[in-house]
Amino acid sequence: MDIAYKYIKEKFNIDDKVLEFCKNAEDSIKPIFDEIDKIAELNQYKVLKAMQKNKLSDSHFSSTTGYGYDDVGRDTLENIYKDVFNAEDALVRAQIISGTHALTTALFANLRYGDELFSPVGKPYDTLEGVIGHSRETKGSLKEHGIRYKELALLEDGTVDFENISKNITDKTKMVTIQRSKGYSYRPSLSLDDIKKIIDIIKSVRKDIICMVDNCYGEFVDIIEPTEVGADLVVGSLIKNPGGGLAPVGGYIVGKKEYVENCAYRLTAPGLGKEVGPSLGITGSLVQGLFLAPTVVASSLKGAVFCSKIFDSLGYDVMPTPLEKRSDIVQAINLKDADKVIAFCQGIQSGSAVDSFVVPEPWDMPGYDCPVIMAAGAFVQGSSIELSADAPIKPPYTVYMQGGLTWYHSKIGIILALDKMYKNKIQAL
Repeated sequence: MDIAYKYIKEKFNIDDKVLEFCKNAEDSIKPIFDEIDKIAELNQYKVLKAMQKNKLSDSHFSSTTGYGYDDVGRDTLENIYKDVFNAEDALVRAQIISGTHALTTALFANLRYGDELFSPVGKPYDTLEGVIGHSRETKGSLKEHGIRYKELALLEDGTVDFENISKNITDKTKMVTIQRSKGYSYRPSLSLDDIKKIIDIIKSVRKDIICMVDNCYGEFVDIIEPTEVGADLVVGSLIKNPGGGLAPVGGYIVGKKEYVENCAYRLTAPGLGKEVGPSLGITGSLVQGLFLAPTVVASSLKGAVFCSKIFDSLGYDVMPTPLEKRSDIVQAINLKDADKVIAFCQGIQSGSAVDSFVVPEPWDMPGYDCPVIMAAGAFVQGSSIELSADAPIKPPYTVYMQGGLTWYHSKIGIILALDKMYKNKIQAL
């Protein structure tokens, strides 16, 4: 047993059987780590080049308050995002609270009464259902504003029904929303090839349909982004991948200039748009987080592969499998038992740097239709680029793990999760 595993055994009180099992799993996936590092290296150079091109300076880290007029740091950050994503324009703001808020801004900015929003990738993430308002009534929803919604169910194997996409487009279809990550659905996350194929089909019917990609959990997993396969808008959260664990808040919207400008007018006010919005002294954290993001995402991916290998070896259904190409940082494990889900999440929590002493329990979280358990001892509240795990407590009892600012933190969290299950006598080795 190497020195790190000896330390884990002594200081974290991990069972010998658990350690041996995890050590064997880690040894078997080292070649996959090499491929992850190659992608991270290229993305690191891409981010560096964008910062150099825009002449990033420490003068850009100064703070603005109030209206935020003439905030050159904020404007420079947006130009860097524009170049990293190979887009026409970017809106990167602390005033965007979450990925759901960024998506809401993009939807309301570019849809009007009588327009139709179409999802060709099935049911959206739970919190977006409330924004849309068609599956459950919510105040201020798209439905309340006279915007129609249609979705095309996924095939039985969880893949996209490409053949029937064009049949669902009408003369009212104004925007298509494409969720890259699986969310709380046990399906494959969409590859960039999948996204390109969807967009090509949409544009072959009508080129003026706006194709928006929810890019949450997908940034820097591949060497290109959805803007480079035809997406008109790409939306995400800074407390996920692109914030690199340093962003304390924020979201981004990148894409075609016209549509991004519409988003700016929606976020602030018509006639003001991108001209206002103070940076409040966090530009330095947002820029540095973006700089670190490629290597942080690589760490998260290594943790996801490690987790997949362990639970695949134990006979569980995992998505993706250890050898599959990944499109996001999320690892789904179909545990098929509520007690196993709870023990897994409690083990992850015990590996946190923050609130490791807290024992998470399922609760009725706003925006969800059932109790949800969340393990997230994070430096930034809700940051899912940090090691976290969550699950709706309902069949088939699938847990979703993601994040890890370092590979080693992901590793110990996953080991503790398995150890918790083993010691609770609900998982044999």
